[in-house]
Amino acid sequence: MEGHRRGGVLPAVLLGTAILLALTGPVVLHITQKRHDRLPFDVATAFPADRKLVGGEVFARTLAELMRHELTSPTGWRPNDFILWGPALWADNNANRQLGIIQAARESTRVFRDHLTKVSSNEYDANLTAAATAFQNDPEKFWFPSAENRFWVGVQALERYEQGLGQTPPVSKGIQDRNIEVIRLIQAWSDLLGDAHGTLYKDTEPDGSRVRAWRTDDYFYHASGVAHVIHHLCLAIQREYATSFVGRRTVDELLREVIDALGQAAVLKPLVVLNGGTAGVTANHRRNLDGYIVEARQKLYSIREELEK
Repeated sequence: MEGHRRGGVLPAVLLGTAILLALTGPVVLHITQKRHDRLPFDVATAFPADRKLVGGEVFARTLAELMRHELTSPTGWRPNDFILWGPALWADNNANRQLGIIQAARESTRVFRDHLTKVSSNEYDANLTAAATAFQNDPEKFWFPSAENRFWVGVQALERYEQGLGQTPPVSKGIQDRNIEVIRLIQAWSDLLGDAHGTLYKDTEPDGSRVRAWRTDDYFYHASGVAHVIHHLCLAIQREYATSFVGRRTVDELLREVIDALGQAAVLKPLVVLNGGTAGVTANHRRNLDGYIVEARQKLYSIREELEK
């Protein structure tokens, strides 16, 4: 009889434990994700206003720190992890956010190499080419080579680039102090934010089916990752071009507004991403995030117009 009672208690304990884990697991993931979403790097602290700059070092350092943070976090690079932790199932929020981060990082690195540091027929900077090539690797590849391996190569190339700027004479190509180069970067960012807006605002998929509940948070966190990168790189551009923007109050104010909007978008983290209807009683978090994305995109267009004058 005693053995029978013990046999009945064990399943109950196991069931209770399973229920407790099911209830607390999402909360734990939510809290750790909120902490991870804040980059422990500050442009103003690393490059104070009284420090003389070599054009390019702020942008390169910020790009490197963005990627380093994802690669060295406790869970590391998530999109190529085991299926239960990858971008397709279960704890996938950070995986999808990292896919947005690498998309924005690789496009920003491309413009950094192709335009910000290059004029006409001049050759590409070798380290920026290495970084751009490394970031183009498949973010979901597990090995031969792994995504982490290639992205570390990109981070190290950005570090070599920054070190080359500090040599006498510099062996790295610095940023060109011309409006046209910034305009090209702004266009690239506008395109990225436009893509994010498309996924956040749509009600149907390309095949005509409605956006499913399990895809809602995928789109949300991918867009959040894009906003995260552009937010921090806007801070880098603000510092890189501080002298050039003197006397251009409108550009400076608009850039601050872009930074603020994307800063809000980058850390927006509901416990559960809901997809409520426009007249429903539940939130539609995709549309909430989209408000910040659209505001930033519109302000970037205004900055472009000001720079083209």
